[in-house]
This record gives sequence, structure tokens and C-alpha cells, in this order.
Amino acid sequence: MNLIKQLKKILSKNKPATETGPLVMGFWADLPDDFIVLAPMADVTDNAYRKIIAKYSRTGQPGGGPDVFYTEFVACDGLAHPEGKKKLMHNFRYSEAERPIVAQIFSNKPANVEVAARLCRELGFDGVDLNMGCPDKNVCKQGAGCGMIKTPELLPDIIAAAKRGAGDLPVSVKTRVGWSQNEIETWIPAILDCDVAAIILHGRTRKVMSKIPANWDWIARAAEIVKASGKPTKFIGNGDVQSVAQGKDYCQRHGTDGAMIARAIFGNPWIFDTEKTEVTVKEKLEVMLEHTRVFIDELSQDKNFAVMKKHYKAYVAGFDGAKELRMKCMESNTYEEIESHVQDFLNTHRNIAHLKLPC
Repeated sequence: MNLIKQLKKILSKNKPATETGPLVMGFWADLPDDFIVLAPMADVTDNAYRKIIAKYSRTGQPGGGPDVFYTEFVACDGLAHPEGKKKLMHNFRYSEAERPIVAQIFSNKPANVEVAARLCRELGFDGVDLNMGCPDKNVCKQGAGCGMIKTPELLPDIIAAAKRGAGDLPVSVKTRVGWSQNEIETWIPAILDCDVAAIILHGRTRKVMSKIPANWDWIARAAEIVKASGKPTKFIGNGDVQSVAQGKDYCQRHGTDGAMIARAIFGNPWIFDTEKTEVTVKEKLEVMLEHTRVFIDELSQDKNFAVMKKHYKAYVAGFDGAKELRMKCMESNTYEEIESHVQDFLNTHRNIAHLKLPC
């Protein structure tokens, strides 16, 4: 009897890797060459700002984009409990104008990942993305985000769970090049072995956060690894992309299928429309007001008004009088206050209102 137990123990240690399920490409297979993706950014790419981007950078615009939208990331562990789910569901609001749209989730618990991915499918998303790149200390402490890089043995179970929940939706992974050093030679093949539809790679380690420029040479090497695998997995580079033109250039130079734009979207919902090159100060401030109104209508019950202030810093910049107006906006806490400050500025700075700014 003891011998049988010992044999079972030995066999369990040598069991084959978790079968992660079939590779579903979904919409990723239909994207154009050198496609452009809107990055998921907490308290930035929320439902309100995505609506504004869709309106001014895509809908009805020749050459508009992005080709893919992403939600903010959402905690699977919270979604697994009724109270937590109630508090987090606002992160999953979207409009039809944003398709294809990918829901991004994070956790190191397979059961919760499966529940969250199934919810994403039920809500009608076009894809599910697993965040394995967030450098936030609290997220990493949970073993999620960048914390997954330190526990690659969990990768097959996490991706398998996401696939079970997602069903016929494609599953992708957004990650970084490593924890404290470049680990792409082992980390990227490990993800590829799990048959995901897309890999989005941020060209920095968790250790450096965003303190130094993204290393696109590392991204280029990872692109070679993906292509050498022979898999249809799409590969997207991320880090310091300032425009659609630069993103497409990086795709060509570094061998990626697409590029993701993140911080450059601040104060510039026109960024993905290649036909739009400039806006007037008046137009920019009026869109800022519209953004504020949409935020209040969509999210005022779920988020603090202070979330808008990081947007005001970017909208109100680059023209005479911007500093004073920006300070007033930063001290305001209602739409009415913001509107009053903007109207006062436009009425007293008529020579500035029609000044054109690059976008």
C-alpha cells in the first residue's frame, strides 16, 4: 500500500503541463498590418474617455482609430464576490462604437479568472486580456500583474481558466519584459506555449517602472521569438509611442504586428485620427467640457470627480493663460465650475481661442 502511494506521488510530480485549450484568434486575425491599440490605463481609459475617443478619433473619421479598444483592468477576485462585483461592474461599460473592445482582467487564482472571463463573454466583449504587466505594488503582492512573471508555473492554469470562461472569445496577455531584468528568452516562449491570440509587451521591467525609456530592441527580439514559433499569435509593442505614425514606424522597424499607445492619449482624443493634425484652443476646451459631462453622466456614482483632474492637466496646456485656467480647474469639483472657468477664459482671451494646437 505504501509503495502505491509513493508511485502516485512520483507520478503526480511528473504529470504533463496543463492543457490550456484551443487557440482562438477571433478579431485579432482580421486586423490590418501595423494596427494600433488603445492601452488599458486605470482611471484613464474609462467608459467616459473611450466614448470621447471613439467620437473624435474614430466614428465617421477617415483614417480614424484605434483599431482595438481596451477597458481599464478589473480584479477577478473582486468580481468573484457579489459585493465586489457590484462595485466593479462600471468598469465593463462600453459602447458599440468601441468595437473591437477587449476586457482586461487580473488575478493569480484560476477559479476567479474563469468566472471573470465568463462574465466578459456574457457582456459581449470581443476578447479577454490577462494583465501580467501592472507594476503596482498591491497588485504584485497578490501575485497578479507583474507578479505573474515570478511564478511562471501558474501560467498554464491561469490561461486555461481564462479560455474556459471566455469560450469562443480570444484570450491575450499584456506583460513586461521581466521583473528586474530582461527575461524574454524564457518568459515569451512560456506564454506562447499556452496558445494565446496576442501578446502585448511593454519594453520595460517592473523594477524600472517608467523611469527610463522603453527598450524597443528587447521588443524586437521578442517579436523574433514569436515569429520563429510559427504560431499565429499577434505581437504588439508598447512603450513611449507618441503617435499613430510613430507606432506604425515602430511596427516596421521592430517587426511587431501592432503598437499600443498609452500616455500620449492624455488631453488628445484626436490622436488616433491620422486626418486630424490640429485643433483650436476653443475646440479643445469644449471637448474637455464634453468629456466632463460624459464622465458625470456615466461614472459620477462610481468614481470621484478628482479622476478628471489628470485629464485637465493635459487638456489645459500649451497656450497663453493655460496655467491660470488649469489651476482653477484643478480646484473645481463640479461641471458647473469647470464650465464657468472655461467660458470666462474664452470670453476674455478671444485672441487665444482660435489659436491652433497640434494633436
